[in-house]
Amino acid sequence: MDELIPLNNANLGHLPDGVRVPSYDRSALSAGIVHIGLGNFHRGHQAWYLHRLMDLGLAQNWAIVGAGVRAPDAAQRERLLGQDCLTTLIELGPAGTSAEVVGSMIDFVPVEADNRSLIEAMAKPSTRIVALTVTEGGYFTDPVTGAFDENHPDIQHDAANPQSPVTAYGAMIEALRQRRAAGHGPFTGLSCDNLQGNGVILRQTVVGLARLTDPDLADWIDTHCTFPNSMVDCIVPATGPAELELVRSLGIDDAAPVTHENFRQWVIEDRFCAGRPDWDKVGATFTDDVHDFEAMKIRLLNGGHQILANAGEILGIETISDAMAHPDINALFHKVQATDVAPHVAPVPGMAPDSYIALIETRFANPAIVDTTRRVAFDGSSRHTGFILPTLRDALAAGQSVEGLALVEALWARMCEGTRENGSVIAPNDPVWDELQAAARAARTTPTAWLDQSGIYGDLKSAAPFAEAFCHWLTMIWADGAVAAMQAYTAAHSVEQARKFS
Repeated sequence: MDELIPLNNANLGHLPDGVRVPSYDRSALSAGIVHIGLGNFHRGHQAWYLHRLMDLGLAQNWAIVGAGVRAPDAAQRERLLGQDCLTTLIELGPAGTSAEVVGSMIDFVPVEADNRSLIEAMAKPSTRIVALTVTEGGYFTDPVTGAFDENHPDIQHDAANPQSPVTAYGAMIEALRQRRAAGHGPFTGLSCDNLQGNGVILRQTVVGLARLTDPDLADWIDTHCTFPNSMVDCIVPATGPAELELVRSLGIDDAAPVTHENFRQWVIEDRFCAGRPDWDKVGATFTDDVHDFEAMKIRLLNGGHQILANAGEILGIETISDAMAHPDINALFHKVQATDVAPHVAPVPGMAPDSYIALIETRFANPAIVDTTRRVAFDGSSRHTGFILPTLRDALAAGQSVEGLALVEALWARMCEGTRENGSVIAPNDPVWDELQAAARAARTTPTAWLDQSGIYGDLKSAAPFAEAFCHWLTMIWADGAVAAMQAYTAAHSVEQARKFS
């Protein structure tokens, strides 16, 4: 192999042929966005939209300043600053790969325990949007009620120490306090996480925390700041040795490359109190009502990911594409989606639920995307409560089938026991893994022990159609195996047949 070319500003003109590089002068960019959570998804999605807009000669004063509030974010900062905040995106399409260097990020603030530098960056009048990708479980909400969890230790810390907060939201509030005092005005808070009503949830967290210490400031934020809902979509695997080797095979020395599928979607409410980039000129959709787009994506795609990942982990299947290729998992996926989920998803302009299911089946089956079942199954305690259980509650309220969703929950419970059917160990894969594993092991002999997790299921244990189906399927999984349970479900045409068949 020829000598690798380090990724940095000086080498943009020397990268291998075929690698698309920024056409704009990065030295002329100025910041307008602070983004908290510089993982792969942000760099392969939101940063790309802005980069492409800059390629049109637009949005030169909207560049991104990266930030993080967790200790591991410091390592990411070091990696990205070491290459001038550039990222190589590698698109993995069924027909082949292509590479592009994204340059819309220009700085990364120091990661500090008191978030002083982050607060300073957000307090600058040039900052007009503060965006976040902090995972579905990072918004301090009660998983059953959805209410703001003011009793969380981190929230209590920030309420007691508003000028040295440990959370992103405490930092946002302190920055807004400084802006109001200086007459700089509000900014827009833009959540880019997979939560239905993510803007509403972000507003709830920020305003709720502010109200604990400064009700007047909370009222000012609630009145003057905007928190648009948004729906984001692109499959972006984690970066590991294979991805690092892939970027090197292109001749580029990049410490933080991102691989992604050949599909992106971004639907955003057009509610920005301090202006915004014209992302719609490069494919994003602005709308006054993002709810139906959110529901379709979260319930069918994100929920579908959980169907595949939990079953795949139990059977020792490493990737999502391999799970899609497994005949029994594939049949389970299709039937649950069509029978239990799609009836509770409204169509959106240009896309009916059945067409969307077909689209995501194709995307999930793409073997070039090496997305692991382990990554997708991570933090099931947040993902099931956000992606699966809302649909289950709607189905119960409508008196419709929950048989497939009950089986999905039983598969998750089986996975959380911590061993695969081949006897290998499933390493801890959830922030509350110990609690999940204890419940899963108790549920092996007493299935309702899993449903006793009130922080996840709430009153669903008393919903007989769900509880009875769940207990039936979990008992069968432990007795006969996951494949037998999936086959019993997919071979039946009704609840009664499913029970008789099994």
